Amino acid sequence: MDVPAVVWWTTIVVTVSVLVFDVVVIGRRPHEPSTREVSVALTVYVGLAVAFGVGVWVLAGHRFGTEFFAGWLTEYSLSVDNLFVFLIIMASFKVPRQYQQQALMVGIVLALLMRGVFIAVGAAAINQYSWIFYLFGLFLVYTAVKLAKDGTGSEEEYHENALVVWAHTHLPATNRWDSARLTTKQGGRRLLTPMFLVVLALGTTDLLFALDSIPAIYGLTKEPYLVLTANIFALMGLRQLYFLIGGLLQRLVYLSYGLAVLLGFIGVKLVLHAMHENELPFVNGGRPLAWAPDISILVSLGVIVGVLTVTTVASLIASRRGAADTAAPADPHSADIHSVDAKSADAHSAVPPRSSHEKPPPP
Repeated sequence: MDVPAVVWWTTIVVTVSVLVFDVVVIGRRPHEPSTREVSVALTVYVGLAVAFGVGVWVLAGHRFGTEFFAGWLTEYSLSVDNLFVFLIIMASFKVPRQYQQQALMVGIVLALLMRGVFIAVGAAAINQYSWIFYLFGLFLVYTAVKLAKDGTGSEEEYHENALVVWAHTHLPATNRWDSARLTTKQGGRRLLTPMFLVVLALGTTDLLFALDSIPAIYGLTKEPYLVLTANIFALMGLRQLYFLIGGLLQRLVYLSYGLAVLLGFIGVKLVLHAMHENELPFVNGGRPLAWAPDISILVSLGVIVGVLTVTTVASLIASRRGAADTAAPADPHSADIHSVDAKSADAHSAVPPRSSHEKPPPP
């Protein structure tokens, strides 16, 4: 895929312009966005991503269009999983609702910058060393196994990483919020606000998430431009998605397992691709393994859509059953007995008391 320099620069300028606009708008009026506001913005971002993918399909061919959609869906699903941790970070630092979207916006900007560096390094490594796909593939398989073992309990609480702990204990900071500012002045001293630590936590968390998301998308496309744009569109709508489905995230109980299947599939695909183009001297004498299949991008897109659909439907069904079980009485027999007792009590209470002058009925 031959992408002219002008297209690269146009993409970067447009992305920066959108981010600057968002930062300025949010900075002028910090608030908790309404459902209508985030729904409209999210619809626009998703629509732009779909339109971009269709444009790639028409102008560059169906192969690259399919690669973009596969990469975008994978990055988006991984971003949804990241929202669990974002919610816990916000709760851990007790971030006021009206400041949360500004913290998310700064975190997204940092994530884009760091992922841009990762994408450039990954592209250079792939061009120089074909065996890098072995490392990417094995790392994704390891991540998938770990994610499957952790299951839904991996995100129950947030543990501050070493950098956040160091900043919290060694840098001059205050526990008082000063709007959404990163620093404030108290007693003539410049201090860091809790917002600084929140942004630092979000940024470093995004960096850790990039360690599996970037190898994953390189397993679907080797085009750096598609890798970059898929990440841009996945992160652009992340802030709106946070406020729109924050409460619904708890219902996606099987999301971790679905993502484990996706990462495992892409990891195996990368290893098979590395074997198909093998150059390691200690593997088959440095010759490619002809028997290793090369999974097509259409098959990959089908697997991604299928896994995400099954995961979502199964999660919603399990959540609905769990809610029904919670609402049901713990002991139905006990409930029936209490009901009978209540009816009996009602019947007794309905009989008027006998007067003291009333004679008892004859035997």
